[in-house]
Amino acid sequence: MAIRPVEEIIQKPLIKRIALSIQYQGTHFCGWQRQKTAGSVQEIIEKTIFSLEPFYPIKLVAAGRTDSGVHAAGQVAHFDSVGQVPVNRWPLALNGRLPSSIRVRDSSEQKSDWHACYSAQFRRYRYIIYNGCTPNLFLEPWSWHRYQYVLDENLMLEAASGLIGYFDFSAFQRSGSNRKNSFTTIQEVRLSRQGDLLVFEIQASGFLYGMVRLLVGQLVLVGEGKLSIKDFEKRWKDKLRSEVKEAAPARGLCFLRAGYKEPVFRDNIVFDSFPGFSLLTSDPPS
Repeated sequence: MAIRPVEEIIQKPLIKRIALSIQYQGTHFCGWQRQKTAGSVQEIIEKTIFSLEPFYPIKLVAAGRTDSGVHAAGQVAHFDSVGQVPVNRWPLALNGRLPSSIRVRDSSEQKSDWHACYSAQFRRYRYIIYNGCTPNLFLEPWSWHRYQYVLDENLMLEAASGLIGYFDFSAFQRSGSNRKNSFTTIQEVRLSRQGDLLVFEIQASGFLYGMVRLLVGQLVLVGEGKLSIKDFEKRWKDKLRSEVKEAAPARGLCFLRAGYKEPVFRDNIVFDSFPGFSLLTSDPPS
């Protein structure tokens, strides 16, 4: 009787690639990526997944690595599963074990070569500036209270619009990046005023380390009349990183979503993940 190879006797596990849509309030985390000395979103979710599937190495890969204190409304991440948890049950299974500052909103199964980071065609961020004179406790965790001057949103949008295209944005890159170069493509910028709120959105093929916060810091100087559009353009076009010193605080920044060739989640999960704020702009009734 011939002896069968071990590979034929031991059945290989069926590996499923699971995509997750994740929200988190970044206030108390060191960012998305694992760190040796502080708690990260990645580490907490990986440990939670492992508690449900303790028989396969868990590595959670995200579309974008948010910095310390930055929020996410529609972060996309994937991991490989060999367990018995049904694909559509992952949000419920994880949310019952995660801290209240992290929530999984949706899950789907993707092809084995689909990648949350490398398959993404764009990433989109939103930054909120509260430009009112009076402090607002309920806006504080989600916005930058910049109240010294009334910001000129038209000047800020004019300056930001010149960024669209494929350029070297090393002027807006913090030290410590491991990227091979500083080139990326900014696809769209939007800036609108809603009463005392300024909402800035930017979409790009990818972002440099600390890019959005440095960029917003410069745009605010333009809006306050402290930096001309000409000088703003000179700083980034001539790659004058030493002159870009002002960075917006992390709390006003949120990773909105990542885009893919084919839909990964339901539309309401992708586009309704970060509801807008509204402020009373007229006098209250007497």
